[in-house]
Amino acid sequence: MAPRILAFAGSTRRESFNKKLIQHAVKGAREAGADVTLIDLKDVPLPLFDQDLEAEHGMPENGAKLKKLFVDHHGLLISAPEHNSSITAVLKNAIDWVSRPAPGEPSLVAFTGKVATLMSASPGALGGLRGLVHVRSILGNIGVIVLPQQIAVPKAHEAFQPDGSLADAKQQASIEALGKTLASFLMQVKG
Repeated sequence: MAPRILAFAGSTRRESFNKKLIQHAVKGAREAGADVTLIDLKDVPLPLFDQDLEAEHGMPENGAKLKKLFVDHHGLLISAPEHNSSITAVLKNAIDWVSRPAPGEPSLVAFTGKVATLMSASPGALGGLRGLVHVRSILGNIGVIVLPQQIAVPKAHEAFQPDGSLADAKQQASIEALGKTLASFLMQVKG
């Protein structure tokens, strides 16, 4: 059975560099034999996480949809933008809602034992690298195995061609290789 990978960018912006970047990792994962579900967090809007809201109304419908997607997949491909040297609010909020336990279910069921690969693109000189440190820490603390390979694409406003491909063919191949590596790792551990 092919490993199932959930892929998304931690951005809701239409022209997000990270939405462009994730496409290349998805291509690599699919070429390696993975079944990849690519989603846009804009399609599952969530209120800011609030335990009072949760206590009064339960898990929002989109939170339950997103959590089911996480539970149903073995791995995660995440292209995480950097906002003010850290994780984006939309990505952190999604993680917070998905982490909430339902009665009778194991703690962190949507994260424990999942395997993730991270990448980022940013107009800055570090390509979002500082934000990836925080994403890696958060995911590691909730039971996700985060593979060591990651790529941060600097000067993202200059890195992409109008068709979404990367101007640097070696860089594009490296991003595709991230997807292939995750798919291959999952085949070894899940196979």
